[in-house]
Amino acid sequence: MSHIDTEPFPKGALIAAAGVLSLALATTTAARLTHLSAPPPASAAPHAVQAVSLRFADRADGAIVVSDARSGAPVATLAPDSNGFVRGVMRGLARDRISRRIGAEPPFLLSRDAGDRMWLQDTATGRLIDLQAFGEDNRASFAAFLPRRGRPA
Repeated sequence: MSHIDTEPFPKGALIAAAGVLSLALATTTAARLTHLSAPPPASAAPHAVQAVSLRFADRADGAIVVSDARSGAPVATLAPDSNGFVRGVMRGLARDRISRRIGAEPPFLLSRDAGDRMWLQDTATGRLIDLQAFGEDNRASFAAFLPRRGRPA
């Protein structure tokens, strides 16, 4: 039999671990209850050279209609069971809005800079998603919603 079997676990280590866990839980709870987050950006993504305000609406058949928020003109219709990345990103943003009791009316701002880097911003919460982080194919699924270059947004 070793000394581990006969010696009690050090109380100081248990108290320290409980303290760290309690502090983490208290901080997380306070942040959730106060909706603590980074301040919303003042405008679109830095140095945007192209941007479009979009709305995403679910249809009864499972499709998603993407429309220009200013004109109301349809930009794209995403067929049911397709465009998983777009659906996943928008589901996450919608969940954030629901938790803050924000409806679907405020548009999302999709922008691109001169270096072809793209961002999606929730204008209601200020949340900004760098679409480059998800790879070229996923970025391209959002790029399809931007007006073609040379045409105004």
